[in-house]
Amino acid sequence: MSSLGSFIEAYGIFAVALGTFFEGETILLLGGLAAHRGYLTLPAVVGAGFAGTFFGDQLYFYIGRRHGKAFLEKRRGWEDRVARAQRILERYHVAFILGFRFLYGFRTVSPFVIGMSDVRARRYFLLNSLGGFVWTLAVTLLGYSVGEGAQALLGHAKEIELWLFVGLASMSAIVWAIVLLRRRMGH
Repeated sequence: MSSLGSFIEAYGIFAVALGTFFEGETILLLGGLAAHRGYLTLPAVVGAGFAGTFFGDQLYFYIGRRHGKAFLEKRRGWEDRVARAQRILERYHVAFILGFRFLYGFRTVSPFVIGMSDVRARRYFLLNSLGGFVWTLAVTLLGYSVGEGAQALLGHAKEIELWLFVGLASMSAIVWAIVLLRRRMGH
């Protein structure tokens, strides 16, 4: 087994749980790809991804509930997204809670905003569970499908798997850097 494979087997599930606790798409895509390549199991990736996203968003909800305005005042760069998230939450209450993970730019700010609202904790717990599971499953399966597609196009992908992982991570890092740069420039 390659050193990449050994590393993924040893730390992959922990990385998926930790990565989805804080943000998640890239690490979950990579987890799905690792499951396709046989380094991790698909149920373990989905379980770790769900645990990370669920507990992270529950924590952010309670931070929003307890310290919302003070917490958000320290994050001036979030003002526009907070205002937009509040408007969307007021108009599409359940759909927003179920789907904010799929809305680009709202993944981090939304649980804080929902915590600051009048949404009951029990209701958020249930909707967060369902939305978190659907998001985790969808993104993990997308990563798994990347592996399927690479194998279909290239045959046995073992020789290029390092490049698959590096390419997917690099593309995600570039997109993330562009988004941060645009935010800093005020776009």
